[in-house]
Amino acid sequence: MTASFPDAAPKATRRAAILAACAAWLALAAGCAVGPDYKRPVVAVPAAFKENPGWKQASPADGAARGPWWGVFNDPVLSELESQLDSQNLSIAQALANYEEARQIARADRTGYLPNVSVTGDATRSRIPAALSSTGHAITSSSYTAELGASWAPDFWGKLQRTVESDVAAAQASAALVASARLSTQATLAQDYIELRAADDQIRLLENAVEAYRRTVTITQNKYKVGVAARSDVITAQTQLDSTRAQLIGAGVQRAQLEHAIAVLLGKAPADFAIARRPELGLAIPEIPGQLPSSLLERRPDVAAAERQAAEANARVGIQTAAYFPSLSLSGADGFEGSPINQLITTPFRFWTLGAQATDTLLDWGERHDQVLSAKAAYESSAASYKQTVLTALQQVEDNLAALVILHEEAGVEQGAVAEAAQAAQIALNEYNAGTVDFTTVVTAQVTELANRESALSINTSQLTASVALIQATGGGWTASDLPSAAKVVAH
Repeated sequence: MTASFPDAAPKATRRAAILAACAAWLALAAGCAVGPDYKRPVVAVPAAFKENPGWKQASPADGAARGPWWGVFNDPVLSELESQLDSQNLSIAQALANYEEARQIARADRTGYLPNVSVTGDATRSRIPAALSSTGHAITSSSYTAELGASWAPDFWGKLQRTVESDVAAAQASAALVASARLSTQATLAQDYIELRAADDQIRLLENAVEAYRRTVTITQNKYKVGVAARSDVITAQTQLDSTRAQLIGAGVQRAQLEHAIAVLLGKAPADFAIARRPELGLAIPEIPGQLPSSLLERRPDVAAAERQAAEANARVGIQTAAYFPSLSLSGADGFEGSPINQLITTPFRFWTLGAQATDTLLDWGERHDQVLSAKAAYESSAASYKQTVLTALQQVEDNLAALVILHEEAGVEQGAVAEAAQAAQIALNEYNAGTVDFTTVVTAQVTELANRESALSINTSQLTASVALIQATGGGWTASDLPSAAKVVAH
């Protein structure tokens, strides 16, 4: 429906139109949006973790110390590498760009609360030929127009409100995904670094073994020369030495690949990056502050992202529900039209219009109903995804708690086995020198010692990587309060 008012209309008519527009604005401010208001999906969490019931904080989580979580390993090289991730890692850069895109969409849609204002200018010059002129002479004329227009669609049913609500939730989900990408990248870097240092330690073990086996070869050669050892002893000792040397060479492959992986995490070409070898691992198993299962709802960025995605889907139900109701738009224009141009901006040339338009669909064959049902199904999917994310988070914490408890016990037993194997290897070598055992006994004891030392190193590496995984599973110090507020999302 459109209404227009002649220039001669009394000022009271225009005043009434302005008051009507103000009333519509107030109705928008006081109105309520259609569709369901969001409530976080309910998911049951246990009171304590199964694999370590005593692993919980004695004080509130917000009182815990904050800071870079990798500091618990007290390794300056690791700390330096981690500090470079934010500015150099491309996955984090991509996540940040996705957040900025979502934020700008929310800002753009929020401008729908305000009227659109436009300005138009037009100039036309025309000529009527003499044959068509009533005066018998050609007539040339000019026409000029200057117009300022405005239009506004009141959000009576809350469609715009739900749209902005959805946009803000989507932007907050993107912000949580930034934190999730950052945490995942930090954890991957820490685990790669730990494994690289373990490769250094593996190389050290093999170098020590090669040196010991060289001495064994010398012993067998000397005994063979004086006729108290068989030629097979020399060959067996040399075979053991060469086999271990081959292992030592092969150990460099994993270290090189880990170094390349760290370079890519830092946004660098592998050719431009190197980490100096260190002879020993030198990382202690950290003490990780306890948490309650319920804290994962606030501490895990991926859980927060899934929850915000559920909020976004809920708002879309309201957007589709608003389609059941008519839409209303108000428009107006004020300007001047006439000729000549030097007298254009004067009262005789002024014109203005006010109008309102309402539209509604009378028959859509169930399209709106189906769209609402589709939006509700999308929300149910998002709610289920949120609950699944929480369960996965609980599983990851339980997995790594169990790993640390079991690996701690295994490490204690393995340390005893290493000491015993080293003692057995030394005794076997002494007895071989005394001629009381054959060389096979020596080889077996030395192989057992090396295998136990490698196993101890593997267990220690697993403890360190499980510690990183547990820190990641508990959020790495992140909290949901770090998410941007709705005001910050749409701020300039």
